[in-house]
Order: sequence, then C-alpha cells, then structure tokens
Amino acid sequence: MKPVLELRDVYRTYRIGESTVQALRGVSLTVEAGEFIAIMGPSGSGKSSLLQILGLLDNPDKGEFYILGHDVNTLSDDEQAGLRNNVAGFVFQQFHLLKRMSIVDNVRLPHIYSGLSGNFTEEAKKRLALVGLENRIGHTPNQLSGGEQQRVAIARALIRDPLIIFADEPTGNLDTKNSLEIMKILQELNEKGKTIIMVTHEPEIATFANRVITMRDGQIVSDERKDGASSPVAGYKESDIDSLGGRTGSLWKDRRFIGFTVQAFQAILANKMRSFLSMLGILVGVASVIAMLALGEGAKKAMQEQLKSMGSNMLAIMAGSSMFHGAAQGSGAVARFTYNDVDNIAKITPLIKNAVGGVSGSVRLVHENRNWSSNMGGVGYEYGTMRAALPSVGRWFTREEIQARAKVAIVGVTVVRELFGSTNPIGRTIKINRINFTIIGIAPAKGFSGPRDEDDMVMVPVTTAMYRVLGKDYLSTIYAEVSNPASMQQAKSAIDALIRKNHHLKADDESFNIRDMTEIQQMLTSTTQTMSMLLGAIAAISLVVGGIGIMNIMLVSVTERTREIGLRKSLGARKSDIMLQFLVESVSMTISGGIIGILIGIGMSLLLSYFAGWAVQTSIYSILLASVFSVMTGLFFGLWPARKAAELKPVEALRYE
Repeated sequence: MKPVLELRDVYRTYRIGESTVQALRGVSLTVEAGEFIAIMGPSGSGKSSLLQILGLLDNPDKGEFYILGHDVNTLSDDEQAGLRNNVAGFVFQQFHLLKRMSIVDNVRLPHIYSGLSGNFTEEAKKRLALVGLENRIGHTPNQLSGGEQQRVAIARALIRDPLIIFADEPTGNLDTKNSLEIMKILQELNEKGKTIIMVTHEPEIATFANRVITMRDGQIVSDERKDGASSPVAGYKESDIDSLGGRTGSLWKDRRFIGFTVQAFQAILANKMRSFLSMLGILVGVASVIAMLALGEGAKKAMQEQLKSMGSNMLAIMAGSSMFHGAAQGSGAVARFTYNDVDNIAKITPLIKNAVGGVSGSVRLVHENRNWSSNMGGVGYEYGTMRAALPSVGRWFTREEIQARAKVAIVGVTVVRELFGSTNPIGRTIKINRINFTIIGIAPAKGFSGPRDEDDMVMVPVTTAMYRVLGKDYLSTIYAEVSNPASMQQAKSAIDALIRKNHHLKADDESFNIRDMTEIQQMLTSTTQTMSMLLGAIAAISLVVGGIGIMNIMLVSVTERTREIGLRKSLGARKSDIMLQFLVESVSMTISGGIIGILIGIGMSLLLSYFAGWAVQTSIYSILLASVFSVMTGLFFGLWPARKAAELKPVEALRYE
C-alpha cells in the first residue's frame, strides 16, 4: 500500500522584496492513511509552507511530491485544482467564510467545482449537524460566534468527503473552550478514518495528534509518534485519484454557470449602493442609446412623411437659373412656360407618367377682422395626386372648377390657425387679394422645409390664379412625374431638349432649370441617417464610459476579494472557474443596468414626444442593439479583472492583507 502523501527532498524559496527566504530546505516526509499529524515550530520555521505544499496550495521549487504514487509535479494548475476539490478539505485559522452567503451555501460551496449534479443542500445540513450546528442552519457567518464559524469551516471541509483534512491553526482565533470542542471534532473524524494534518503552535493542541512533527529553519528536526499509536488504513488506492482533475462536460458547465450567476447577484446585492453607482454609467449609456435612436428614427419617419409631399420620381421644371432662382433678372432671362409645354412633356412616353403646370405668388388673406400674408399656388387637377396634396379635410378641385376659373381654395393648417383659430373653415369665405374665395378643403400638414413653413399656403385652380389673382398668362413651374426612377436622368435630358426646342433656346441658355426631387430625397435621407448615426455614436460613448466604470469597480472587487479567490481556489476552482465567475458578475451588472436603462430610455422618448413635441419612434432594433452592447461591454471590460483574478496563486491570495 503506497503512502497517501510523500515528499522527497523538497525545497521552497520565497522572494520578499529584495530578500530571499528559504522556507523549506530538503524536507522529506511520508504520510500514511488515517494519521493525525500535528506540525509544530516557531514562527518562520516553515510549518505553514509545508502544509501549503502538502495541500496543493503551493508547489515546491525542487524535489518530488507524490499523492498515492502519482507525481504531483507533472500536473497542471487545473489538474491540481481538481485534486484539491476531491482529495483535500481545508480548515483555516481565519475561517474564510463568505459573509454574504448563508452557512448552508458556504458548506456546499465546494460542490460548484465538483462536476456533480444536485444542489447538495440536504448534504450540507447533515454536515452542519455533524458539527453540532443543526439549530443554526438559517444563519449567516456574521450571526455566529468564532467557534461556530470554525465548525462551519470544518463542515465545508467534509462536504466532499476528502481523503485528507488540512487544518492551519484551526484554534488560533478561539478561546480555550471552543478550541477543545474543535479539537474533539477533529479527533472524532480521525477515529473514523480521516487523515488529518494540522499546523499549530500550541503544545496542548498538539497532544490530540498521534504524530508530532517539529520544524525549525525550514527543516524537520523531530518526528515523534505517541506510544501505541497506529495508523488506521482507510483503504485508499491509486485508482482513487486516476480521474481527479479531469472534470469536463456541458452539464457541469451549465451548473457552474447557474451557480456563478446566483453568486454574482449575491455579490451585487451585498454592496447595493456601490453596485448601483457602477451600473449608473451603463444605465445612462443604454438609456441614451434608446432615446437618441428613437429620436433619430422619429426624425427619419417625419422626414419620410415630408418627402412624400414632394411626390415620387418628381421633376420640377422652373423658370430662371438654378443658381439665381427668385432673384431679379433681365429681360429674356426667365423662360415663360405654356400649356403647350405641359402637353408636350406629358407626351414623352414611356418616360413621363404625368405632367402639370402651376404658378405662384405672395398674397394677402383676409377673413372678417383677421388678415394674414401667405403664399399662393395655382395648381392643376393632377397636382393633388402627384404632390400628395389631397386635402385631409374637404375635397380637391374638380376639372370643371379649373376650367371655369372657379373662386375656390384649399388652405394649409397654418392659415387655418391664423384666420379661423379652432373653427372649421370648410365652406367659409376668405379674401385673396380682395377677391372672395370659398374654402373647400384643408391641405395635409407637411411641417417645415428648412426655414419655410410648408403649411403657410393657399392653393387655387391654376387658371383662377393666372387670370383672376396674379394677372399672368404663363406658367412659372411644371411638375413631371417620371415612370421609372432608373429613367430619371434620361427624362431630364428629354425635357431639357424639348423646352429648348419649343422656346428656341441655346445650349448654354440658363433661363430655366430642372430640379430632381429624388436627389433632394436622397440628400435628406442621407442627412437623417448621418444624424441618427451621430446620435447613436454619442450615446455609445456613454456606454464606453460606463464600461470603464465597471472595469474599475471589478478591479477594486478583485482586490477586496483576494482572500475569497484564494479560498475558492483552495476548494478546487480552476482558472476558468474564477474567470467565468467574475465575467458573469460583470455581465450581470451591465445587463441589470441595461434593462433599467432600456426602461428609462423608452420613458425618456415618450417624455420628449409629449412635452417637446418631437417625433420619436422606439424600435426593437435599438433595444436589441443596446442589450447586445451592454453584454459586450460587460465581457470586454470585465475580461481584464477576471483574468487578473484567475492568475492569482492560491497561497498568495490567502495570505493577502
């Protein structure tokens, strides 16, 4: 039967600042199954370093170390973590209990890293009953005395039914009464076959052991057995550790992920104010993303509605140069279009679908004791459909009214507000340049186009405008609807050639211009998209700032919880376990902030819409984008703290002050 533990000529050296400390100098030791060993010696003798190497918390610099005949020096860090979880149970002088967890959760903590199914609550309660704490199950460590906390630590050490129990000064922080109770528990465990290796500096505590090893200056100076003491053999075999350290499998990963998620929220709730302040950056960032994208989408939708009013695939043929349109020009500089031009353009098939002429001018409107200066447009029958101008209330002009030069008008909502207030204007009479007109409709609201109010207008039949109001015998504008957007440039060339031919204009004559409405639409659409991206980018900066805050607080958390990390590693946590735990905690924090931020962002959008009157539209895309961004922020900014935590050595982490 091979010994449980065997050291052969082991050395361990530490560097403290610029000095070197030789903790172990050629130590050789054999531990048989069922022994109760007390390691004694003055401070600095190397007894704790020996215990840490035996418990796989540290590795020797030189020498051989075997567990049931297996060479430990050939094992990776993760394989050694697996051995710690299955072979070793640790009882520390400082107890190392997690105060935010109940004592039941503390006891069953090693099972998170075991790979076994089940939550082991009942088993944890049995272990607590074994150490006399069955009546304290619902308590947390802060509600227990020092002796009771040490009993919880012993119960935790027993939960995996380890081969060996390592106790580092288990009574160092206890009074005499509690010390004796703890030692009686360890003695009873030894009598049941457990191998116990204990470090102590108290001779009266060492009397409970059946083998006492004394160390000085990193060497064993004596190794004494009590008279008549035997080493009960527990029947350990090499096969007992053949599979240890090889925990893999998706089920285990799923279970540990759930366990880490629960513990992540326990850690978040343990520091509520700090967690909230850490999440605040993510919360503001996500809320900003939602609100800004909603504002951008709303502006885009409003712009699309405005673009509809321009008509689809529309060309506007206007008198005068495109550069100086509207400025005073000399004689012959402005083309004067006729109905013949409109008819000829409409006959350009199949390029042109429809064409209509119009005139415009400034007018004075009067109703009773109110008057208003506005813009008048004389329009043809097809204009309403081509320019999406059909009245929202009332009706459009009939062909007969246009032919008869009828004195009927369609007014915009701004004119209605200024002249009629909240009164329905349909059927009422207004004076346009002192001529009475009957209102037959209200044009659909279009909003502003740059500085111009598109709703501050009045439309009348084109013949009425020309011959009754403005005194014109020519058209100033022709609108042509192109059949296919792909033919837009071809249609422009055909119309340009036709106008020049009809009016005998030279190729360089700029007395008219053709405006492509689709170019304006594309420009406005591009501007809106750019604005949306800019707003989203500004909001994303808030997320990045929030992520930096998360990373900062996670780094602080790693520093504050260094001993906890050491404890988890002593219980069998691998590097990947520690990384996953802190990543889950970081992502949980960002997701929590993200969810709250989504709700606040939607609320902000509604408030902007209600109080400011801005057009907003919250989309599923923006919510998904903010959610994904918050998760990625947690992963990205949590990766460095998680890796820093995973790289900590168990023994160094447990010693951290």
